[in-house]
Amino acid sequence: MDKNYEDDKIVVDVDALQSMNRKDFELYIYSLRKMAEGNLEQNRSFMTDLYNLRAFQYKAQEEMLANQNLKFALIVLDFAGFKSINEFCGREVGDGLLMTTVEALKQEVKEHVILSHFRADIFAMLTPFEQEQELIDITKRVADRIAEYKMPYKALPAFGICVADYPTMSISLMRDYAIMALATIKGKFYAKYAFFDAKMRKKMLINKLIENDIMKALEDEMLCIYVQPKVDMLDGHIIGGEALVRWKCNDNTMVSPGEFIPVVEKNGLIIDVDIYVWTLVFKFLGRRLAESKRVEPISINISRVHVFDESFKETIVNLSEEYEVPPKYVPLELTESGFTENTDIMYESMEYLRQHGFVISMDDFGTGYSTMTMLKNHPVDEIKIDKGFIDDIDNPKSKSIVRHTVQMLKELELEIIVEGVETKQQRDFLVECGCERAQGFMYYKPVTLEKYEQLLDEGK
Repeated sequence: MDKNYEDDKIVVDVDALQSMNRKDFELYIYSLRKMAEGNLEQNRSFMTDLYNLRAFQYKAQEEMLANQNLKFALIVLDFAGFKSINEFCGREVGDGLLMTTVEALKQEVKEHVILSHFRADIFAMLTPFEQEQELIDITKRVADRIAEYKMPYKALPAFGICVADYPTMSISLMRDYAIMALATIKGKFYAKYAFFDAKMRKKMLINKLIENDIMKALEDEMLCIYVQPKVDMLDGHIIGGEALVRWKCNDNTMVSPGEFIPVVEKNGLIIDVDIYVWTLVFKFLGRRLAESKRVEPISINISRVHVFDESFKETIVNLSEEYEVPPKYVPLELTESGFTENTDIMYESMEYLRQHGFVISMDDFGTGYSTMTMLKNHPVDEIKIDKGFIDDIDNPKSKSIVRHTVQMLKELELEIIVEGVETKQQRDFLVECGCERAQGFMYYKPVTLEKYEQLLDEGK
């Protein structure tokens, strides 16, 4: 959960509630009511006079428990870019937007509806309903009223909705689920609301399992290395590879990188995963060199999270020295977006590594926003052209873009490799344009480190 939404939570023991007899249940309801009433005045937002988070959880929980014959939903409202509204329009305009929101929500008040102003631009409503369309209609009416507020900056309200699974569901849990739903659409002008659903629940559970298990997977060496070979398109020979991480479970099933990489990037554990992968790559190359066997460069990926971990550059240099692997054998791949975050720090780190002999490769070239500026200002030796450029190679416009992009990169004296080559037609066109190096399923899918070693030994 985003830390901006964390606060004191009232935890309701659902199992205990369900096992209560009628007398104990009524006593529980009474105690909730007294706590809420006793803290009513000091638990209201100063500006809007709505319940703050603490009082809302008391009152909303009481309402649900006292009316278990009704279906309830919790709607959380948040604005995209509210800080910008205050900065560019002034706090008075921002406060006016908040009060407009309060009035818009109050027009939806009916029996059993509870409103809250959590903080800043975050509001909530607990409301009974019969059909989900009623909830959608509420968000539309509230958004329309907010849109009537005249200001020079367009306000984009977003609504996350959680429908209670059972009458005694914790308000705290419903709030978390509504915020998760809201996070999927916040800032997207084409989406106004989102329901927390089974798909989000499954993703949440998977993410939690990943967070709990990733460190043990590292300790037990359940993460393994795959290598996708890079080839010379003129003769098909392997000229290197890219190290990719895979998570192999005890039952021999695999956790998709698309599932666990975003999770470990978010919680910072990608740093541990990356260092684990880097170490295995240097160890592999060092052994091959010591045995006087054929060695081709294997590139390693550097997550953009390392922008905030300046020590990573020393880690890479130390690994090179420890395993006696010349830096030329380990190109460093950083996605284009990685060059746009904390640019000064990343520039210094990349320059430091270049001075130590490492090759810097820009991955996913052409998918970002500041490509030309980065090529001019940043220390890059190699460009990996994203597969999106060649997916529709039959399109004359695509051909023109690829042809001129390759020409420009050659004039800048940059090495070029194209990702995602899957057909002979793509291969022939790229060779015609002057590209000689590629990665893609036409040649090889990612293979285990053992299989990659076998390919090298076979002279592929």
